[in-house]
Amino acid sequence: MKKNFFNRVLLPVILAAAVYFGVSTLSYANTLKFAHISDVHLSDKKVDTTYKVLSHSKELFDDEIKQINSVPDLDFVIVTGDLADKPRKELLDEACSKMNKLKYPWYFAFGNHDAAIGSDFRKDKYFTYIKKKNKNIKFEKQYYSFVPKKDFRVIVLDATIDTRITANGELPEEQLKWLDNQLAASKKSGQLPLIFMHHPLQEPFPSFHHRMINAQKVKDLLKKYDMPVAVFTGHYHATKIYQDGKILHVSTPSLVTYPCAFRIVTVTNSKNQVVFKFDYRETNLKDIQKKAKMLTFSAETYRGEESDRNGIVIIKK
Repeated sequence: MKKNFFNRVLLPVILAAAVYFGVSTLSYANTLKFAHISDVHLSDKKVDTTYKVLSHSKELFDDEIKQINSVPDLDFVIVTGDLADKPRKELLDEACSKMNKLKYPWYFAFGNHDAAIGSDFRKDKYFTYIKKKNKNIKFEKQYYSFVPKKDFRVIVLDATIDTRITANGELPEEQLKWLDNQLAASKKSGQLPLIFMHHPLQEPFPSFHHRMINAQKVKDLLKKYDMPVAVFTGHYHATKIYQDGKILHVSTPSLVTYPCAFRIVTVTNSKNQVVFKFDYRETNLKDIQKKAKMLTFSAETYRGEESDRNGIVIIKK
């Protein structure tokens, strides 16, 4: 009787539990969830003279931090450039203090406002200061990679130009070679490359003075490996998702420009496909958002279509 009871009742329960926990563990292992923010432009300005509501940057930033902390189970938060509106130590100090209120690890990619020419707080000093303020950033160079989970490789690039006054971006030959090696390592280990940088490879809208100079060369390098790759950017302050074969280009809007928003992204890397789920979040400070909308020349261009904000994108391997 005991044997029959075990075979008929206990054994199925044990097997079901094993399958459940096995699937749950596998699902957790190949799923990554993060917050993508960009173009915070933290400023001490008291008056808004452009389409950016810089006088409200601190309030908007505090609201964004609060929102992100309310999201459960994030693996990390990353900002793709222009953390401060100008490369000044006091602004960066305040920005890092606010970022350190996050309950999740955070990472940083350089933007053109973080690397202005003529400043005594140049990129190397800027990055050294961030490393001093952020225990998670221990990398030697301003471009770096890490493996947050075994099925993913995060690749952070620096295309900012600090040898002349320009908002254009360009990936130097040294970084292109390094990126090639990172992609090769990802392909070999079955990791999904998630690239974070300030300048988009696929423009949300044309802008000769903001574009990535050697974007096509970088695109060709990504396509060389014939595997899913996602590129997360900012710079244009626009909300856009564009798929080019197995390459997914994701532009995230600015905090100080309408629609004053950011993204929560969940990525599942399985055997035959990669699934991206996008959760778009706008500021709770609606009066400031309304002001930002009035200042911009084309609100819908910056906010994008619904498919640029929320939804699911599936890329087959």
